Amino acid sequence: MDVHKGLFQDLVVVEFASVLAGPSVGQFFAEMGAEVLKIENIKSQGDVTRRWKLSSENPDTSVSAYFSSANWGKKSVCLDLAAEPVRELVHCIVRKADIVLASFKAGDAEKLQMDYNTLSQLNPKLLYGHITGYGSEVARAGYDAVLQAETGFMYLNGEKGGAPLKMPVALIDLLAAHQLKEGLLAGLYRREKTGQGQYVEVSLLKAAISSLANQATNYLVAGESPQRMGSEHPTIVPYGTIFQTSDEKELVLAVGDDRQFKTLCQVLGDAALGEEADFSTNYRRVQNRVALIQKLRKLVARFTQQELLQVLVEQNVPAGAVHSVPEALAQPLVQPQLLADQKNQPRGVRQIAFSSPDSVPLPLAMPPALGQHTVEVLQNKAGCLAVEIEKLAQKRLVFPAEQKKDN
Repeated sequence: MDVHKGLFQDLVVVEFASVLAGPSVGQFFAEMGAEVLKIENIKSQGDVTRRWKLSSENPDTSVSAYFSSANWGKKSVCLDLAAEPVRELVHCIVRKADIVLASFKAGDAEKLQMDYNTLSQLNPKLLYGHITGYGSEVARAGYDAVLQAETGFMYLNGEKGGAPLKMPVALIDLLAAHQLKEGLLAGLYRREKTGQGQYVEVSLLKAAISSLANQATNYLVAGESPQRMGSEHPTIVPYGTIFQTSDEKELVLAVGDDRQFKTLCQVLGDAALGEEADFSTNYRRVQNRVALIQKLRKLVARFTQQELLQVLVEQNVPAGAVHSVPEALAQPLVQPQLLADQKNQPRGVRQIAFSSPDSVPLPLAMPPALGQHTVEVLQNKAGCLAVEIEKLAQKRLVFPAEQKKDN
């Protein structure tokens, strides 16, 4: 294996997925060296996120900022899966593929003959990763904001006494993406042993519930229904609490044990506070949360953000500045996580955040324009002649990027 081409350099991934969850999995495999073919619907003008644009973006480009969050390193093939001659070409591609990623709504995969039962007969070694809203037996489509509401995340998020809040990223989509990666990696391991492919399904519902973690067990074990607490933690104090410094900046504390709390008090110039009976143990701090937070706010407000953070970090007290997104992306340690364009300007974020001999960052092509690789893929993967592709394009069954739409 050429280590410079990635661990999955021999894998072919066919992506029928759109929006964020499935495409995130596709980009993960692209970052690991796989060839990822993104099949996009000509009738809907491709992945819907191509048109989810900020007011500051170019309205004429097919590559939006949102689309760029999960589509680096892929080849875009734009066509009409409802047309029989096109389906046959895609079936030719799937016969040579290793993984299919899908997020079809209930019944659509079967209607288009792109379901697992159909494709596995063409390719028994195929791994079919399917993201659904509520499971393949439920026709209802899944949307991240709705799942955040239905699984308790929105109820928990927000200030005490305030309204429920949606997370500012599509959290449930991302959780489902991680689950599907894990399932497919397990499937690849199984295939190495048995030679057989399999169907791997992840629902947004189950991915969300599995991630409720301690909030779920707070109810299941202790019988206490979790409530909104802002950024604070139900069983650790001070953990997640935001404080304002003398220069009107913000920092967060994440003190997880009694030793750290005593050190915090020493740094803040009130060592006696760490010895008081009401605050000396985490259990007592949870019981006396309000009184302690009031005292800490006054102490923290005597320092500037930078001077206090420097000492807290030196003394191994968990604390950090509250950053804006630009500030977060500007951190030196973050730079290897960013993807750059041809002018070496950061334009994307890598899906891979682990370090191993097989996770060496590979150069990735920028997110593709709609249909950018239609001709290349149909010729090289499906054996379609240029003249045949031209005929399909004239019938508006495929969309090569160089073809201009007149509608």
